[in-house]
Amino acid sequence: MAYIHVYTGNGKGKTTAAFGLAMRAAGRGKKVCIIQFMKPDKGYGEQVSARKLGIEVHAFGSNRFVNKNNPAREDIERAKKALNFAKEKLRENYDLIILDEINVALDFNLISLEDVLSLISMLPERTELVLTGRYAKEEIIERADLVTEMREVKHYYRKGVMAREGIEY
Repeated sequence: MAYIHVYTGNGKGKTTAAFGLAMRAAGRGKKVCIIQFMKPDKGYGEQVSARKLGIEVHAFGSNRFVNKNNPAREDIERAKKALNFAKEKLRENYDLIILDEINVALDFNLISLEDVLSLISMLPERTELVLTGRYAKEEIIERADLVTEMREVKHYYRKGVMAREGIEY
């Protein structure tokens, strides 16, 4: 039986946890697909490493930040394209599908809650599904079998330390 995981909260580590699970699954010969909402294919360390392990990674974000209060039409189109791509992948023979930052795409109204719930209802019995990102909707949490909330206690970003290669990207 497959389960639905949600990694959410304001702390660091949601994507890292999901990619760790992808590595574990790939190491056991599982077929894995990661679909990234709102993140570009910029050669982030996790994208590079995952691909070296034979994990599919598909990034649908642009190279700019999305304005939550006024998202660009392109950002909405990219998120919808990622969601439709995820629906296609659910019809294929995957053991694990990760929808990275889908919760943020929902919070920014790039995609609809109804569409995400519809995608979840399509989940095949054998496919484990992971949804990451801050601001997970209550309806998503209710559908999930496992929910982990990362909570920021302290972060060096508050001291002005920017993202570092190999650590944050």
